Amino acid sequence: MAVMRPTLEVGIIGYGAYVPRYRLPASEVNRIWHDGEDAEPITEKAVPGPDEDTVTMSIEAARNALARAAVDPADLGAVWVGSESHPYAVKPTSAIVAEAIGAVPLALGADWQFACKAGTEALQAAVALVGSGMGRYALAIGMDTAQGRPGDALEYTAAAGGAGYIVGAGDESVALLEGSSSRISDMPDFWRRPGAPYPEHAGRFTGDPAYFEHVEAASWGLMQALGYGASDLDYAVFHQPNRRFPQRAALDLGFTREQIAPGMLVDRIGNAYAGSSLLGLSAVLDVARPGQRILHVSFGSGAGSDAFVWHVTERITARRDAAPRTEDYVRRRKEIDYATYARYRGKLQR
Repeated sequence: MAVMRPTLEVGIIGYGAYVPRYRLPASEVNRIWHDGEDAEPITEKAVPGPDEDTVTMSIEAARNALARAAVDPADLGAVWVGSESHPYAVKPTSAIVAEAIGAVPLALGADWQFACKAGTEALQAAVALVGSGMGRYALAIGMDTAQGRPGDALEYTAAAGGAGYIVGAGDESVALLEGSSSRISDMPDFWRRPGAPYPEHAGRFTGDPAYFEHVEAASWGLMQALGYGASDLDYAVFHQPNRRFPQRAALDLGFTREQIAPGMLVDRIGNAYAGSSLLGLSAVLDVARPGQRILHVSFGSGAGSDAFVWHVTERITARRDAAPRTEDYVRRRKEIDYATYARYRGKLQR
């Protein structure tokens, strides 16, 4: 199936981001583990404080999304949270978030898992729920407090943050969904066994064929089905594990650096895993004008991609200043050293 469209016209009626304030420079990882000799894949990454986890950050993003949507949380038909770092193995993140924002008791709740595309899996489900008429509104969140093994290449980029999206009827939307497309395959590029504190990765599969095959195929399939080329779209947002991958995918698909620049946050906050592409989309919605179109593509190891095309409406102008913009969180930073990072992330076992 090249393109999916819901029965009813739906879109994003509210969105909200959250990024923690602490920043670990890549040069600190390089200094501690690689004697300062590595080529650093990003500049710095966002690190959660000792009192932050996927639940607390999801609540912040959800409240921002609700402020923009201006809806009663009791009207949410679903609260879904996608993450690689749910704080409990058995106890749903979604139920805690729903309770905190006032969406209980009459709502669906579920925690989603598909590596870095867990957030867009939740978003696809929210579109389906509202687009079928089974719910008036649905909240989908992608949020992570990602961990990398000390000294591993992932430690440079494994970061924290994410965004939440409330899906509702088309006539209430700040961005209408024109269509979506998804692809999956069994790809051993990245995994974590039950009980393992850190993920493993097969580096030779990470880019080709994992990331590029799925991201580009999902993008091409959707663009062709909708009759669009890169020049017909104003912005493109891709999952951002590092600087190079989204830039190459954009070039392969015919996009310019200017089209991807507003959503490229990885160099400043790292790879927020399930929140990565959703944060990029929120940054673009913060600056997009009515009538503009956005290609939004996630990637999750294991592997798969979800692609969406969003058409921005005139409602965006009045709604976006109802909550902090993504850039507000990106600029709000406090630099920490590796020792503080290790303490905050529980890397020292006593």
